[in-house]
Amino acid sequence: MTMSISPTVFMVDDDPAVLKSLTRLLRSAGLAAATFSSAQEFLDHYDPNLPGCLLLDIAMPGLNGLGLQQALAAEGRELQIIFLTGRGDIHMSVEAMRRGAVDFLTKPVNDEDLLQAIHTAIEKDRVARQARAELEDLRQRLATLTPREREVLGHVVSGQSNKQTAGDLGTVEKTVKVHRARIMEKMQVQSLAELVRLAERLGIRGK
Repeated sequence: MTMSISPTVFMVDDDPAVLKSLTRLLRSAGLAAATFSSAQEFLDHYDPNLPGCLLLDIAMPGLNGLGLQQALAAEGRELQIIFLTGRGDIHMSVEAMRRGAVDFLTKPVNDEDLLQAIHTAIEKDRVARQARAELEDLRQRLATLTPREREVLGHVVSGQSNKQTAGDLGTVEKTVKVHRARIMEKMQVQSLAELVRLAERLGIRGK
């Protein structure tokens, strides 16, 4: 559902003038903007289901920009972040990028550079959300397998033949064939190679 929602640029800065000018710039570029005057205000109101990116000041009273980045990571919120600051230094930028920031820009920032960074961050967010949605779909398919089918899947991933799997599980080859057919149907794959690739994405290792 969130894939069809227009992305929003969330901005956190304790300077109202900065928020006002950035909002004008973003809206002139056709981008939706949401502003917050502190890191805590953002944490209290941010909806992780909304696509977009975060334009974040470094030096703020209370929780600063790096602290907010760390808090979001601790909560498992994979939000694409662009740091924008007038007081940043090399150490801050290195730390921000090491933690996964998309970019680190200093004020006053060139409008084109900022918009380019924002579009890059929004695209990264779109790709990441799509990948998470696909993985969740695979997990839901996997959840439909019976315990025995999960067991057979582990042997399939190991590259075992039906005969070898049957011997390990103490059953007959025909039964294993039935299980494999049901596994492929439930996982919605057309080939063994495709099934193995999906199993790898799900972290399923062979026996």
